[in-house]
Amino acid sequence: MAAARRMVVIGGDAAGMSAASRARRLKSRSELEIFAFERGQFTSYSACGIPYWVGGVVDGPDELIARTPETHQGRGIDVRTHTEVVEIDLAGQRVLARDVDPRGNGDERWHGFDDLVIATGARPRRPDMPGIDAPGVHGVQTLDHGRALLETLESTRVERAVVIGAGYIGVEMAEALIQRGCQVTVLERGEQPMSTLDPDMGRLVRDAMTGLGIDTVTGAEVTEVVTGEDGRVRAVATKVSEYPADLVVLGLGVAPETGLAQEAGLPVGSYGGLLTDLAMRVRGHDNIWAGGDCVEVLDLVSGRTRHIPLGTHANKHGQVIGANVGGDYATFPGVVGTAVSKVCDLEIARTGLLEAEAAAVGLKFEAVTIESTSRAGYYPDSRPMTVKMLAEQRTGRLLGTQIVGREGAGKRVDIAAVALTARMTVEQMTALDLGYAPPFSPVWDPVLVAARKAAGTVKSSPSGT
Repeated sequence: MAAARRMVVIGGDAAGMSAASRARRLKSRSELEIFAFERGQFTSYSACGIPYWVGGVVDGPDELIARTPETHQGRGIDVRTHTEVVEIDLAGQRVLARDVDPRGNGDERWHGFDDLVIATGARPRRPDMPGIDAPGVHGVQTLDHGRALLETLESTRVERAVVIGAGYIGVEMAEALIQRGCQVTVLERGEQPMSTLDPDMGRLVRDAMTGLGIDTVTGAEVTEVVTGEDGRVRAVATKVSEYPADLVVLGLGVAPETGLAQEAGLPVGSYGGLLTDLAMRVRGHDNIWAGGDCVEVLDLVSGRTRHIPLGTHANKHGQVIGANVGGDYATFPGVVGTAVSKVCDLEIARTGLLEAEAAAVGLKFEAVTIESTSRAGYYPDSRPMTVKMLAEQRTGRLLGTQIVGREGAGKRVDIAAVALTARMTVEQMTALDLGYAPPFSPVWDPVLVAARKAAGTVKSSPSGT
């Protein structure tokens, strides 16, 4: 009988464990051995749920865990938690794993592989500045981070919180801290919060955050986390001011965690993420695979690779990898950059390209913005929303959509996401047969109102004739 092949997975969250689980469904234990190394104590959990755990909306951490290490063990996946892979030997087809359990002895051991899956995720950006490692300063990336933040909130009198960065994590954590009864200040270096939106749409988010009682300071370049005599954080300083703080949360985004892969000589792109083919195989290597927040993916709108760290992508990457390792066939064609979030009752969504992104790849476009409502105007609880849409000048192809509004606004971005994937024009979008009833939508859905205005603008522009 032939010896079983060995699949080694680095990283025990969405991409890695999805790959392992899919491969196990296709291959028996006698055909395929699967080892997964995770430096933390949890596997297969929802990092996206951490702000809602902190805010008291959901329980945690157990509620955020889809499958425990024990569950994976029972399905024939040998999961080693508190174990960090510190070296990849491509020529020898092996990895060096180190015991990082606080109760362990730091032993190291080599493990051979036939297929290697790199799912090392992303690391929070942490600026190099005085006081950044002081007690009371927290990143939010793992369940351990969430637990540490909650311990600070529960063991320390926290009245004033400062969030550094106003991206998705920043605004979600601002909401969580408001719900915890804190006075919240958000410091953002950029022109407006939510750099994933155009500045005019980001301005709507800022106005709404201010209305919710969140002090939002833009153009704020943080220079220092100021500490008191006890060594704990007491304020955050910018170039022009100082903001009192009992707690600081870092919401500066993430970068691909690819140091280990780069040391092994694997290829990365302009964002620092691993580069793969459509089968999620690392370019130039037949038996090395990568997925999740450590990779760059093809943007179907711009035609270039981007780093878009989302759990939706990570799970799909893992399914593709597991299918291919398990002897089946699957591909991941790319993304259109869809994301949705909220801060209190304000919903924020985007898909496709922003104006700056479209210009950067040489696309000429028209941009339109419309105001509409979530329901028929006469129906109770109809809420306002703003929709912005970009269309290519000569062709009318949809390039991007952004939505800011109240209840019923955010998930409308999915209409545009499907249209982008299908490479529809804004003229074609106006004929979409969307569901209508007064409790759900005006006669013309807001996305279609924007498409109709964009179609008219493309036709009337000099380059559209």
